[in-house]
Amino acid sequence: MEFQNILANVEQGLGIITINRPAVRNALNMETVSEMRTVLQAWKTDPEVQVVVFTGSGEKSFAAGADISQLRERTLFDALESQMQSFYRELELYEKPTIAAINGFALGGGCELALACDIRIASTHAKMGLPELNLGIIPGAGGTQRLARLVGRGKAVEMILTGSFVDAEEARTIGLVTQVAPPDQLMAAVRKTADAILGKGPLAVRLAKLAIQTGLETDLHTGLVIEKLAQAILFTSEDKREGTTAFLEKRKPNFQGK
Repeated sequence: MEFQNILANVEQGLGIITINRPAVRNALNMETVSEMRTVLQAWKTDPEVQVVVFTGSGEKSFAAGADISQLRERTLFDALESQMQSFYRELELYEKPTIAAINGFALGGGCELALACDIRIASTHAKMGLPELNLGIIPGAGGTQRLARLVGRGKAVEMILTGSFVDAEEARTIGLVTQVAPPDQLMAAVRKTADAILGKGPLAVRLAKLAIQTGLETDLHTGLVIEKLAQAILFTSEDKREGTTAFLEKRKPNFQGK
């Protein structure tokens, strides 16, 4: 597939989406969001894609926010429809694991894109933040909700109200990212993490993600019920039989996703 604003490649189980607007620091306009949505829809049923990675072209920016020229013209009705918030919710609920490879500035909508991914790995020179209040608006693509859930209310309030950025090391300290790697080793770190996921039972990966995500949005009792039901499904799977047998036979399992 060829697009105007992104690159989409499949490499050894990884579907890599690269935001390709370096002239504007990979700012996110609606056309870019539409292209990413199209790719994710196609990859949903593609067996060659088991993990999806988002990154930005060049070495300066992952995605430096929304396209301000478009943002200036948006109305009350655009905000209520909020295509970007809707897309990030789809991404958060995507059945396959997602990784944000943050290779530079991840600001505003770019930070919110990373927040919607399952795992965030940052380059040492990355900076993240939600500076929307500088424009007289708030983070409107999930930032007010997901940031607080990841780093806690106090730090989220401070970052959003002051518009301050955090560097890669602080992002790791507060739990905003899980790993930090030198720029030339960022994709290798992403590959290592993805390979660890690819070695697991596909059904277990899918249901683990579902149980965690749904559990975070409900009470503990309901979350435990969801976990129990997910485990019950897995206990009937061929992958469970293969995984336990391979362990007892001291060999690598050959999961089929069944």
